[in-house]
Amino acid sequence: MERLEQVPVVRQIIVVDDGSTDDTQAVVRRLEAAGRVEAHFHGRNQGKGAALRNALRLAREDYLVIQDADLEYDPRDFRKMMAPVARDGAQVVYGSRFSGGPRSGMLWTHYLGNRLLTVLFNALYGQRLTDMETCYKLFRTALLCELGIDNDRFDIDPEITAKVIRAGHRIYEVPVSYAGRPYLAGKKIRPQDALSAIGTLWRYRHWRPPPGPKPA
Repeated sequence: MERLEQVPVVRQIIVVDDGSTDDTQAVVRRLEAAGRVEAHFHGRNQGKGAALRNALRLAREDYLVIQDADLEYDPRDFRKMMAPVARDGAQVVYGSRFSGGPRSGMLWTHYLGNRLLTVLFNALYGQRLTDMETCYKLFRTALLCELGIDNDRFDIDPEITAKVIRAGHRIYEVPVSYAGRPYLAGKKIRPQDALSAIGTLWRYRHWRPPPGPKPA
């Protein structure tokens, strides 16, 4: 919370407690009572996609960035991610871990998995992304509401990325820093999630956006 509050572009903080079984919920409720966050609580663990879907209902600002609570990513990079918005009116910006920013602590299996999934995405969708699976994804809030979120768990990364491209939008990338953590520190992603991501990329390759105005 303190790291987020030090970033000038952060105007609203939404926390989703996804069925925590430790003291996290009590901490979040204190922050909520102090007016520092808006919060949503899941009675049981539902996954990253469900958390983002419920957070989206509380979002009031024009743009949002996804932030995992483990601080593998540095919130100070938000300012770099906003640069394409100010410069080009970008609606989607990804913070890439593979574009030259400082990176440490990434397991070789995760490195290989991330690279393979991004290569597959590029092949299926005709793109040149460097980091499809990055946590740091910035969206125009209205656009993400239009695209919708179907999946409840980690499948949202390939789902949303595929939808953005199929809806005709460009994904900007900027380099961000990354300091990974091991499974013993609570990392959740597993090898089976990579297999699920491949299936998601395949399912959404012919997705079409709902009728409405064409992208800017």
